[in-house]
Amino acid sequence: MSPDLNTIAAADDLILPFAIEGAPVRGRLARLGAAVDEILTRHDYPEAVANLLGEACALAALVGSNLKFEGRLIVQAQGDGPVAYVVADYDSNGGLRGYCRYDADRVATVSQDFARPGAKTLLGQGVFIMTLDQGPDTERHQGVTPIEGETFALCAERYFAQSEQTPTRVRLAVGQADRGEGARWRAGGMLIQAVASDDARGDTEEAWTRAQAYFETIGEDELIDPLLSGEQLLFRLFHEDGARVFDVKPLSAFCRCSVDRIKGILAQFPAEERADMVEADAKIRVTCEYCARVYAVAPDGIDVGGV
Repeated sequence: MSPDLNTIAAADDLILPFAIEGAPVRGRLARLGAAVDEILTRHDYPEAVANLLGEACALAALVGSNLKFEGRLIVQAQGDGPVAYVVADYDSNGGLRGYCRYDADRVATVSQDFARPGAKTLLGQGVFIMTLDQGPDTERHQGVTPIEGETFALCAERYFAQSEQTPTRVRLAVGQADRGEGARWRAGGMLIQAVASDDARGDTEEAWTRAQAYFETIGEDELIDPLLSGEQLLFRLFHEDGARVFDVKPLSAFCRCSVDRIKGILAQFPAEERADMVEADAKIRVTCEYCARVYAVAPDGIDVGGV
């Protein structure tokens, strides 16, 4: 039996899959609180850059949570703009991480002309990429589209239209909220897709048009409202037709870095270069670009036998 959509308390860091009753439309709703705040506050990102990375994280979770295999979904974009590179990836265990590389001066310059510059302004001419990674022994599957529009939602819709030919709508939102503990980053998103149906084509198209009309009424504030549960939002949108929700998928900020991984990377450098990396305390320091954790490695602890 489906739960009462009006009685479930608000919750964060989850993906809520759903289906519209009697219609060939399925979707997923992302609610990110502490997880995205941890990712965005690990680095001192300008607001516009944090917003861009927050969108990428929400999108990676929305798309990746539908994986039917153990692996990762990677969302990335790169261009010639103030932000050179942004990446977020989701693994099938619900782990999420992200990182941006940017030019602070150029970001500040373009931010003077916009309340909050978006994807096209920050990334410039470039590409949007989604990659499916099923592990080291399999070939990655990758789709590439030009960066168009000021949100990753538009990039994703173009990707699905071009790469999968699946009617898809995406909405993303990022912002800060204060629940008495100071301002914290939040992100949210919703994805709906038309799925195969045995109904007549006209009925399917009518149902998809109706679902999109409801979808268009979503406010960005609703997607990140800490007092509004995902179930309550779905009830607001689809109560006339009804929305059936499925088991939630939890999300968490997670980084794959480890001392063994760092040692493995250092082992690939020539001995002369490793010697130049050694600091005054006889350690090599490496900072993970994702989580900003600093590793201090003793050179004699690096196994170069397999290199």
